Amino acid sequence: MPAYTLKVRRQDDEDARPYWEESTVELDAHRSVLDALIELRRRDGTLAVRYSCRAAICGSCGVRVNGLPDLACHKQLGAAQAEAGDGRPIVVEPMGNMPVLRDLIVDMDAVHWAKVRRVRPWLEPVQPEPEREYVVDHETMVDITQTQACIQCGACVSNCLSLEVDPDFVGPAALAKAYRFAGDPRDAAQFERVEDLAEDPHGMYTCTHCFMCVDACPKGVQPMNQIIRLRRVANVGHGIVDRNNGHRHERAFVENVRRNGRINEADLLADSYGGRLNPRFVPQLVESLPAVVTAVLRRKIGVEAMIGHPYRGRVGKDVGRIYERVRSRPEPLELNLYVSGYEDDPTPPVGGSAGGAADASASATGPNARRSR
Repeated sequence: MPAYTLKVRRQDDEDARPYWEESTVELDAHRSVLDALIELRRRDGTLAVRYSCRAAICGSCGVRVNGLPDLACHKQLGAAQAEAGDGRPIVVEPMGNMPVLRDLIVDMDAVHWAKVRRVRPWLEPVQPEPEREYVVDHETMVDITQTQACIQCGACVSNCLSLEVDPDFVGPAALAKAYRFAGDPRDAAQFERVEDLAEDPHGMYTCTHCFMCVDACPKGVQPMNQIIRLRRVANVGHGIVDRNNGHRHERAFVENVRRNGRINEADLLADSYGGRLNPRFVPQLVESLPAVVTAVLRRKIGVEAMIGHPYRGRVGKDVGRIYERVRSRPEPLELNLYVSGYEDDPTPPVGGSAGGAADASASATGPNARRSR
């Protein structure tokens, strides 16, 4: 039976200094990191670890394994050792972006659940209520199925870079939960929900599209995609021009690509604030100068791009034609790749079951395509 060395970060209480403790366990490679932690706790009853179902359903046992958030019951020891490397210990730490109560247990109430409560995670039913149940067709409900897979483990919160910079950010888990209701056709408060999160300085526009929450989620919820959907509802569905300039900034990306063929970083700030001659642009330019200088020094922005865009020409014209062709459609279509087919399909779609993973080859005109609101 193979032996595995676990390097566990310990902390006696909220105010104590953390320390590391290494221990070795002998378990089969297919056993989980949680099994190893339970064995360590059997030897030392002071080790604090939270768990419940041991089946990757309840989300209680979230920890960081080798620096990345995961469910301890879901991560196999063999896989964790392969990630750590031969001869190196498997490093187990508490979740990030949340205060540690003891050892591997973090205060989910103080951060995760407080943010979830902030988005009003309940349905505001459309009135008048029907005599029996609300009847919702498959096409409109499939869009929120992905958010319903969330088990509230907090892995995305732990991995969120925006939360590290701005602890007041509503966060990926709460925003994904917000879309579960904003995207529900039975909800009567869609406008109020998205307006609230658009106007909040720590709301939906604080997300930087870093994909860290997408990588962290053990259930494929892809919180970043739900945040993008919230923005689409706010921008396309309701035309909300927020005080945080999020709406104008998103439009600036579209116009920048349409005009140039590719993103021109040198124009993006000006486009976001109405152009180089707009009075609102000058203060933002002065505030952004340190970041611009750093970007130039690190070659994120080339000098030629600051003077004239090198991608204009044929590429820009081709992209412009694609843009006009898409915009000329009577109604835009949005494809959700999370769920394919219907529950009572005689055969499951390629790439997953009827209630599971996506069929990446699904047609945009099929049952999972929905009209953008």
